[in-house]
Amino acid sequence: MTFQTRRRQVLVTDAMLVAMALIWAVNYSVLKFGTRMVPPLAYNGVRIPMAAMLQFAVARGMGLGPIARQDAIRLIVLGMLGNGIYQVFFILGQARSRVATTVLILASGPALAAVLGRIRGTEYLTKRSWSGIALQLAGVACVVLGTAGGTGGRDSLLGIALVFASAISWALFSVMVQPLTTRVPGLLVGAYTMLGGGLISLLVGIPQIPAVDWVNLPLAVWGAIAYSTIAAMVIAYLFWYQGVKTLGPTHTSMYSNMQPFLAMAFAWLALSEVPTRWQIAGAMFILTGLIIARTAAHEPEAG
Repeated sequence: MTFQTRRRQVLVTDAMLVAMALIWAVNYSVLKFGTRMVPPLAYNGVRIPMAAMLQFAVARGMGLGPIARQDAIRLIVLGMLGNGIYQVFFILGQARSRVATTVLILASGPALAAVLGRIRGTEYLTKRSWSGIALQLAGVACVVLGTAGGTGGRDSLLGIALVFASAISWALFSVMVQPLTTRVPGLLVGAYTMLGGGLISLLVGIPQIPAVDWVNLPLAVWGAIAYSTIAAMVIAYLFWYQGVKTLGPTHTSMYSNMQPFLAMAFAWLALSEVPTRWQIAGAMFILTGLIIARTAAHEPEAG
């Protein structure tokens, strides 16, 4: 590959990752809007199974064949946690919280995953790593303390607890799925785990799904469902996998760090959710902690 070809590939991938960050940032507000019109569990009960089918269709179109049965079963079971239980907690918490609160609490996921990895003995944490984790958790504390302020939306302690439970669920999933990512293509990891999540989401959504008048839903709500399914759970995932393949996980993860600020800005414009001072302070703590933890993770060990 020539230098010019490689440079063009990197630039295209960077553009895809910017689009990925924007898609996921906007999705918080889209979900907030959609779940005002459709019960949260019914919303997820439709979009997550659809996302699983679309991901399998894309994988098939790219020529990715079946995987070992044992790996498939493990991924489906893990998906019940990472895309099932996680999504139940997330969607119920999102419906009871402002976008800024949700995105900032979820931004603590890497810190939780690092701690869980250290407990399992799969993660080495330096003093600098612990400093980054402490800053991230301090940022979450700021967000919780600031729930009583602000305008244009409300938070509840139940909503915060549900969102934090979703962050823990995702952290557990991230740690447990990591060994499988070394032998299964990323897109198939996403498809099989999404299938597991779809099974849980459909099961818990069954009581609410029949009660929705799907035929007469406003076009804007169908647009929200399409966006949060196709854009957020298929296209953005493809961009993420391309980023990891071309630029590596560290470079790719830096684009994810943009999400809290982008999500807060879009919610301010679209939903009139004005961030509180506590949330802004929390965002700064979390972003600083993320940067410190990620750079420390790639430092050579002493000795």
